[in-house]
Amino acid sequence: MLELFGSGLISLWLEMAGVQVKPIDALDILAWQSSPGLILTTDPNPAGTTTVQEYLKDLQTLKLVTGNQTDNQGVWIQSGPMLMANHQGSTPLPAASLTKIATTLVAFKTFGPDHQFQTLVSATGPIQNGVLEGDLVITGGGDPLFVWEEAITLGNTLNQMGIKQVKGNLVITGNFALNFQRNPLLAGQLLKKALNYTTWPRPAAFQYLLMPKGTPKPQVVITGQVRLASQPNPQQTLLVRHYSLPLKQLIKEMNVFSNNDMAEMLAENVGGAPVVQSTAAQLAGVPESEIQLINGSGLGPENRISPRAICAMLMALQREAVAHQLDLADLFLMSGLDHRGTIHGRHIPLATVIKTGTLRDVSSLAGVMPTRDRGLVWFAIFNRGTNLSAFRTGQDKLLQRLVQLLQISPSVPDALTPHSTTDHIPVLGAVNRNEIVSKG
Repeated sequence: MLELFGSGLISLWLEMAGVQVKPIDALDILAWQSSPGLILTTDPNPAGTTTVQEYLKDLQTLKLVTGNQTDNQGVWIQSGPMLMANHQGSTPLPAASLTKIATTLVAFKTFGPDHQFQTLVSATGPIQNGVLEGDLVITGGGDPLFVWEEAITLGNTLNQMGIKQVKGNLVITGNFALNFQRNPLLAGQLLKKALNYTTWPRPAAFQYLLMPKGTPKPQVVITGQVRLASQPNPQQTLLVRHYSLPLKQLIKEMNVFSNNDMAEMLAENVGGAPVVQSTAAQLAGVPESEIQLINGSGLGPENRISPRAICAMLMALQREAVAHQLDLADLFLMSGLDHRGTIHGRHIPLATVIKTGTLRDVSSLAGVMPTRDRGLVWFAIFNRGTNLSAFRTGQDKLLQRLVQLLQISPSVPDALTPHSTTDHIPVLGAVNRNEIVSKG
C-alpha cells in the first residue's frame, strides 16, 4: 500500500507517474504519511478530472440535478498523495451511513480488532434444587450484537448450571440491548421470553431453527418482573461472563447491513458522537470542521462529512488495520466477494471495498478500488436529490468508467486481500463464548 511506503518509494512512484519531485518535497512526503488527508500534487493524467466532469454533466442531462445544484454533489478521488479529482471535496455534506466509517475508525482504534464486550449474569441469592432464590441480574457491557441466538445459548448455559427457575426478578443494569432493542426495559422483557422456550415469540423460534441441529431449548422460568437498576447489587454473585463476537466481526456485520443500532452502540461505547467526531478528525489528519456529527450511525442530514475526510478516514483505518494484520476488506463489503447487505444489485468494479449511505434524499458511496495504472484509488461520492436509484446507477458507472481508463488491476493487491476468502457469516450463539464463573 503506497501510503505505508517510505518517502523514497513515494518519490519514485510520483516520478513514474510523470510528476517532477523536488528535493524539498521529501519533508512534505513525510508530513503526508502522518496526515493521510494531505495532498502533495495533482494528477498529470486528466482521466480522473475528465471522468468526474462528465459524471456531473450527466447528472444535469438526466435532470437529477438542476441549475447550481451540483453544489450539493461532492466527489473526491485520490491515489496515494495524488489528487485525481475534486468537486466540493472539502465541503461537509450529508454523509448518511458513510458516518459509520468514522464510528468504525474510532472503535477500532479504541478497542482493537479482538476486543469482546462482556455481558455479566449474576445472582442475588443461593441456588437450591434448580431454583435461584433471588434475582437474576444482567449487567450489559455494550454488546451491539446480542441477539436471539446469544440469549438462547445463555439460557442453555444456565440450565447446564442447574438453574431452571428464578424466584425473584430479572434485573437489568448497564448498557444492555437485545435484537437491537436499546431500551433496556424492553430488551429485558425480550430476554425473559428468550430464556424460556415455552414463551418464545415467533422470531425467536425461527432463529432457533437456524442454529446447529441438536441445540437444546432453554427453560429458565422467571417468576418475578423485569426491573431496571442503576447500579449492580454489591451482594450479587457472578455466575456467567458472556463474550461478544470480536470487534472486527461486529464491525463487518454493522457495515455489511449498515445497521444503525449497532453503530449507535459502538459510538456510545467510545464516548458518543463528539468523541467520534474529534478522534476521527485527529486520526485522519483533517480539520474537525469537515466532520460534523450528531450520532454514530448517519441518521439525519445533520451528520455532515466532506468527501476528502471520508477518504482520509478510510486511509487511516487501513493503516490501523494493517498494524493488526488486517485490511479494509475484513471490515467492509468487497465487490465480488461479499453477496450480502447493501452491495446487492450494485455494479461496482470487482475487488472494490465499499461503504454505502442512504437517506430519503441522500445517496453516498465511498471506498477503495485497485487499478493497474494508479494502484489503490480512494473515492467518495455524495449525491443530494430524490432519485436514489438513478444516483446509485451513476455512481457505479463513474467507477466503471474510471477503472476502464486506469485499467483493471491484474490481481487483488495484498493491501486489499481479505483474511477470509469466503463470504464469512459469523457464528451466533456459540457456547464457547459463555464462561461459567460460579455455580452459585
